[in-house]
Amino acid sequence: MVTLDLRHVASPAVRDLLHLVNEPDFDRAQQQIERLGGCTEPVRLTGHTTTVDTTNGEVLRSCTTSDEPTGTLLTTCGNRRSSRCPACSRIYAADTYHLIRAGLTGGKTVPDTVRTHPRVFATLTAPSFGPVHNRPTSTNGGPRPCHCGKLHEPTDALLGTPLNPKTYDYAGAVLFNAHASALWARFAIYLRREIAARLGLTQKAARAVLRVSFAKVAEYQKRGLVHFHAIIRLDGPDGSTQPPPPSATVTLLADAIRAAAARVRVTVVSDAIGERELAWGEQLDVREIAAFGTDDELTDQAVAAYVAKYATKSADASGTLDRALFCRPCQGRGATLLPHGTPLPCTACSGTGQARPLPRLAVARHVRQMIRTCWELGKLPEFAALKLWKWAHMLGFRGHFSTKSRCYSVTLGALRDARRTWRTEQARAQTGLPDLDPTTTLVVGHWAYHGSGYSPGAGLLAAAVWHRRQLERQFVSEEGCR
Repeated sequence: MVTLDLRHVASPAVRDLLHLVNEPDFDRAQQQIERLGGCTEPVRLTGHTTTVDTTNGEVLRSCTTSDEPTGTLLTTCGNRRSSRCPACSRIYAADTYHLIRAGLTGGKTVPDTVRTHPRVFATLTAPSFGPVHNRPTSTNGGPRPCHCGKLHEPTDALLGTPLNPKTYDYAGAVLFNAHASALWARFAIYLRREIAARLGLTQKAARAVLRVSFAKVAEYQKRGLVHFHAIIRLDGPDGSTQPPPPSATVTLLADAIRAAAARVRVTVVSDAIGERELAWGEQLDVREIAAFGTDDELTDQAVAAYVAKYATKSADASGTLDRALFCRPCQGRGATLLPHGTPLPCTACSGTGQARPLPRLAVARHVRQMIRTCWELGKLPEFAALKLWKWAHMLGFRGHFSTKSRCYSVTLGALRDARRTWRTEQARAQTGLPDLDPTTTLVVGHWAYHGSGYSPGAGLLAAAVWHRRQLERQFVSEEGCR
């Protein structure tokens, strides 16, 4: 038997791992971590559950967290952000892919005939709030020098930052992000009106013969502004199960999208910054989605993969933070104040309420200025409803990153329910329990939140699980390409 003197082990995580390995029930702890698939910040629960046969009162199964090695039950965090949890975000991306793909090719309760419906892939961008460093292209597609006279590399940190920060309209940029969801809502209204007008119908008559279905995802540009990628489809009045009338063509849909986007306006009035009129940018892209197997680059499979990729990204893709600037316990109230009364954001106070000043945030100067603008505008009573302090880390954007209309396709909840049912059946088969009749079976349980995250040693085990599964996926992918 080898005895280790833990006093000579420098890393606290390694010392904790050695303690965990020497526990008598280490195998059970390792099994829990393995089941999470590499989740970086699991939720710890305490409680119990009992399965009872209501016909005779027999207890079929009972479990409690007091029997677990750590006294808690670990469950995945379910975070969609790849910067926060790569394992859970991978599942979220897969669910989004199947959701989008089902609305394009059928499956998951959507009929295959949906692929014959008119559908386009539209990108609605933000307007300009001042010239920024970029990589313009020439007529032959090659890169040209920026307005600053420099030919930027694709990874240049200057890309997307203002040429002149003093004249850049930071207030307008933040307000656009804050009103992006409102702009989309008005666009959806105008789109239905434009389609009805082109069909020569009233809006009520148009609703009786067709329906507009969509799924969209938000993406941050390098300049810190959001734009939307949307799949827009025309269906019959009952949704994907019916085709639209023959007169509702792809050309009609594309023309209606361009006209509706040009009409959208949101007016913002403030005594401090004056009146602003927010609208979509001039760069509007609308392209028809081709069927899988064609030579066209924009196929249904390519669109689904593209949208799923951006569903797991956040504002951190533009160089900002992936979590709120102050903790939930203090909500900014425990933070110190600058001389002019602005609270300093609290990025990782661990419940202490100690704030981290804006100049110390590990972000680029352009992003820091947008965050500072969120805090300055958040002081104004006319912008209180925008909750700019709460969403400063998102540069003012407070909408959902992925949304869909009701009849586009299956829901994420339905996909998760199907996966949960499959896992339950797998667990029942492994434990040897018989099939239970839901009409005569009662599950009684009580669960309470205990905390989040691993111990330092368990975190090393979780990282090893994620790394091993990444290698396995890479091996399978390479084998499939041979």
